Amino acid sequence: MIEIRNMSFGYRRKRLFSGLDLTLQPGNIYGLLGKNGAGKTTLLKIISGLRQAQEGSCSVLGHDPARRPAALLEEICFIAEELYVPALAPDMFVALQAPLYPRFDHAAFRSFLGEFEIATDKKLSELSYGQKKKFLIAFGLASRCRLLLMDEPTNGLDIPSKSQFRRLLAGAGGADQVILVSTHQVRDMENLIDPIIILDEGRIIFQQSLREVGTRLRASIESTEPMDEGALHVEKTLGGWAVLRENTGQEETRMDLETLFNAMTAEGGRVRAIFEEAMK
Repeated sequence: MIEIRNMSFGYRRKRLFSGLDLTLQPGNIYGLLGKNGAGKTTLLKIISGLRQAQEGSCSVLGHDPARRPAALLEEICFIAEELYVPALAPDMFVALQAPLYPRFDHAAFRSFLGEFEIATDKKLSELSYGQKKKFLIAFGLASRCRLLLMDEPTNGLDIPSKSQFRRLLAGAGGADQVILVSTHQVRDMENLIDPIIILDEGRIIFQQSLREVGTRLRASIESTEPMDEGALHVEKTLGGWAVLRENTGQEETRMDLETLFNAMTAEGGRVRAIFEEAMK
């Protein structure tokens, strides 16, 4: 579906990616995690053809996205964090935009609007930021594109809307579809995104399925600060200390994504070594 090889990209004053490799397969809701400024948005723009790799290659569905062929554009829907909606009624927006996507599901779209409780008697430009974002999310899910890109989709959503979003996204992915969700709000996306990709300082420092993570690592809350060398990562949290250790048992455990993310961006070498050893 998506193949990035030895890709480099930078802005005038900043080298962002150098020799980046990434493969994404259909049937998954990938979580692209990273701090602000890690390059998540730029990576999504390169995949969607809004930016062009300066070195290396990026292939999406067998196409170079930078060339923006029609056969590819009808299979990509990109919901940006900095959204824009025209001063149109929702029905007019759909009438103009839905024909661009051959598999657009009008019935599903109406269902999503109802789930999000979006008013359809106002122009889109008159809606609140959260309502605009929910409208575009509903449109993106209904497009049935083979590649759906979402940049910080939960920003601007209230707590009930975040729950609605997670519920809709969980039931939206198809076997021939890649959904790539970029976020730095890890808690909002737990129990939804899988596999996990962590981007830090322009590099993919981690890419694993949650099953593999739960098999190799174990997260726990401990009442006292651990001092043993077996603790891969330790941080103070409510109720004690969040600790990441190697899972030496045979049972798969539930992983706390925030602890995993903090561990990888702080001292990821020890964690990566566990997975590299398992691959031998």
